[in-house]
Amino acid sequence: MLHTISAFDRLGEENAFAVLARATALAQQGRDIVNLGIGQPDFKTPQHIVEAAIKALRDGHHGYTPANGLLATREAVVRRTLTTTGVEVSPEAVMIMPGGKPTMFAAILMFGEPGAEILYPDPGFPIYRSMIEFTGATPIPVPMREGNGFAFSAQETLALITPKTKLLILNSPANPTGGVTLRAEIEKLVKGLEKHPDVAILSDEIYDVMTYDGETHCSLLGFPEIRDRLIVLNGWSKTWAMTGWRMGWSIWPNGDKGGHLYDKVRKLAVNCWSCVNAPSQFAGIAAIDGPQDDVDKMMRAFDNRRKIVVEGLNALPNVSCITPKGAFYAFPNVSKTGWKAKKLASALLDEAGVALIGGPDFGILGEGYIRLSYANSEENILRALERIGTFLAK
Repeated sequence: MLHTISAFDRLGEENAFAVLARATALAQQGRDIVNLGIGQPDFKTPQHIVEAAIKALRDGHHGYTPANGLLATREAVVRRTLTTTGVEVSPEAVMIMPGGKPTMFAAILMFGEPGAEILYPDPGFPIYRSMIEFTGATPIPVPMREGNGFAFSAQETLALITPKTKLLILNSPANPTGGVTLRAEIEKLVKGLEKHPDVAILSDEIYDVMTYDGETHCSLLGFPEIRDRLIVLNGWSKTWAMTGWRMGWSIWPNGDKGGHLYDKVRKLAVNCWSCVNAPSQFAGIAAIDGPQDDVDKMMRAFDNRRKIVVEGLNALPNVSCITPKGAFYAFPNVSKTGWKAKKLASALLDEAGVALIGGPDFGILGEGYIRLSYANSEENILRALERIGTFLAK
């Protein structure tokens, strides 16, 4: 047997893809499966975006692009950032990435090593902890508590920082909970971080437009006092239904303190993925600069589905669900059903034909919960809720 380095034994997975594969296999066997597991908009990429990519191919954009992305694509991100946050950033701080995960990979790789501590949200996106453990750093979970609306607590977060803390990862609106952290709490966190000037911050803002009930996303870019140690992750996948295009962006620190990180991530790109393909970047420009009608339509649909999901879940025996304020996930509490969360999710797939994700796949604090994605039709959501109810009533 060939022996790899021990780091690969610590590398985890994103179980949503395993559930997707299992659901697909069951469907191929003739089973009727309702998939509420994968975090992927069920809408098509808007046609004008598709046409921009086709035009780019026809115009001969078939070669390498710069490792940090086409200038035109980075300038589009600058315009979009100014529109959504009111903050002007330089295109020289913008990095075009093949999806959102490479920004996590790069940031955690930069700060993670044995002896270091990295704080991450729990329950949270599983790749955070996986990559932290891969580097040999110690993962420190920041609790996302149901009683707090699955938002982070500034006081609780700051209390976890030690001299070993190198990076703090934040995510709002959040996967898997749908939690949104309000500006007042973020302001408290930023104020507290003044006492910890050597802690870098990775803010995952991939769901920034996906808020409901009058809530608005508060970007950490709006706080100049941490700008020189802030990395912001964003991208096209969720907002414009472009998951398969593998298009993300990140905004890196400026100034003498953190400006050198940008060149490090550029070198990492050169060594790893080289660059992002040209036609997708032209599609990305069209997404940002083109009409946003399809985005608005998608968000109205998600909002309607969200209300159906919350009402339906709270009508199930021994299930409760707070109303998510962001993203397209519900995170119902199933602790009173008598089931362990992952076993319940597996049984619902095998016996009821409903694909969901068990809460422990999102962290050590995920037990007692399951994640339900309402990126599916109202008809399918209602079918799924009926099946879950029938199963739980047995």
